[in-house]
Amino acid sequence: MDTQRGAKGTAYKKELGWETFLFPLIFVAFFSLFAFRMGLANTINTMMNTAYRLLIDTVLYLTAVCVIMGAISALLSEFGFVSLLNRLLQPLMRPIYGMPGAAALGVVTTFLSDNPAILALADDRNFRRYFKAYQFPALTNLGTAFGMGLIVCSYMYSLSPLMGRPLGLAVIVGLIGAIIGSVISTRLMLAFTKKRFGKEAALDTAEDECSLMPEKMRPVRSGGIGARVMAAILEGGHNGVKMGVSIVPGVLVVCTLVMMLINGPSESGAYTGSAYEGIRLLPFLAGKIDFLLKPLFGFTSPEAVGVPVTALGAAGASLSLSAALIRQGLAGPNDIAVFTAMCMCWSGYLSTHTSMMDSLSCKELIGKAIGCHTLGGLCAGVAAHWLYVLLAAL
Repeated sequence: MDTQRGAKGTAYKKELGWETFLFPLIFVAFFSLFAFRMGLANTINTMMNTAYRLLIDTVLYLTAVCVIMGAISALLSEFGFVSLLNRLLQPLMRPIYGMPGAAALGVVTTFLSDNPAILALADDRNFRRYFKAYQFPALTNLGTAFGMGLIVCSYMYSLSPLMGRPLGLAVIVGLIGAIIGSVISTRLMLAFTKKRFGKEAALDTAEDECSLMPEKMRPVRSGGIGARVMAAILEGGHNGVKMGVSIVPGVLVVCTLVMMLINGPSESGAYTGSAYEGIRLLPFLAGKIDFLLKPLFGFTSPEAVGVPVTALGAAGASLSLSAALIRQGLAGPNDIAVFTAMCMCWSGYLSTHTSMMDSLSCKELIGKAIGCHTLGGLCAGVAAHWLYVLLAAL
């Protein structure tokens, strides 16, 4: 093994290794795909122009959505609605997910924010005491399946004017699909963790962890109702700003590359270096397996496969692709249902699963967690498609 870990868990590799020489070859080969087709100058210009247009047209809008929904979610939490929702969901957790009722709080918090929100709960001794050792690692799969759920659902529904028809049914169906995917992902993960830890092993809790919260109590901000409202709005909006800023790398980097793999040349048929040009590689590859994609997901066009592919790395980036496909007439209501399910269930899990499992001290189960969640997201898309077909036919 050429990887070592330091005292603080930092990974170290030899200064020179096989990847030192292999990576430049792969890097050059990847960008040669674009340069040979588009020209080097056009490739660079398109990359920069596309990133700029995404920043102005998409990131700022998504940030505004995050700020508003952050303020709303903080208000819901401050005045007890989240606690009520948690209480209502608790009886469903063990029979459906095989998790203790406290895991419902993880569902609510990640739905209102993002995947890593589950980590704040995982550090709370009062939260950890409800879990067996085999149940704790599955929190990563459960939380990720609902990450950015409120943002995804709100954004997809906001595309109704662009689609020219209400998308409420599609969004609801997508939410149900994501729930189905979350059950599959969590249950599969539990099957692996049971073999590793056994069903009876208790979860170790350190004595110096967060202090216990009084039973059946919830924390609130100080002051009267008016002061609490203003504090919740401002703090929630501030958290929304941080979330909006955090999606910038995913949107600009991941979405730029995916759009350059999806789109073709300009309307004149030539490459000009303007935004949103590309080499149409993903639609070409998707067309080769359309006989599988069509019955499973019902995509309107091969280009639609780019949305769930982008969601693997960044849910925020995949949202902007949805709007672009609708403008081009390449996505319909069924696609929105599938997009909602897969973007919410996957919600950038490839970029967060590793760090989340590491934070839960379960690094050895990273591969299992990713594999289970990959299958769960695929099942979410399939379930959303066929459920929408069934409901649309009624």
